[in-house]
Amino acid sequence: MVRVVPTARPRKLAKVPFVEMADGRLQGVVSSGSDIGRVYVSSVAAGSYEVSCSTNNNRPCGGLRGGDYACNHLTALADEAIVQYGGDRVTRFLRLETNDEVTNGSEIFWAIGRTTLAGASPAAAVFSRFLHHLSYLDLPGAVEPLPELSWFPAGAGAR
Repeated sequence: MVRVVPTARPRKLAKVPFVEMADGRLQGVVSSGSDIGRVYVSSVAAGSYEVSCSTNNNRPCGGLRGGDYACNHLTALADEAIVQYGGDRVTRFLRLETNDEVTNGSEIFWAIGRTTLAGASPAAAVFSRFLHHLSYLDLPGAVEPLPELSWFPAGAGAR
């Protein structure tokens, strides 16, 4: 049995529909601010702070250069991770040393300092997982349990 940690606060899914802390990275899917049909897959590696950000068809983000700042997609990803998991949990996961409570994505990257660009992007795996989660929306409503979702706490989605 896996313990499920509830979200810190409810999230709005329009800007960052998918965020996870997995595979040693804070990663997720971020909607483009300029094109409704484009999304970015952004990630920050725990400990090394290597960053990546590219479109779902592997075009690199124009605002990602590494160095002293993160692109807007990475900051939005970190913002939503803090909403979903809480600042303490995100900073612990990233192995980030800070004495202050982190309340937004900008503070995460301020504490990280310099970032480096990741050699390999996890975009394909992250985007595939996101699409798999979206496939559940196509299922007809039913009261029978889905074996794949047996980890989900009972009644959490019922309203």
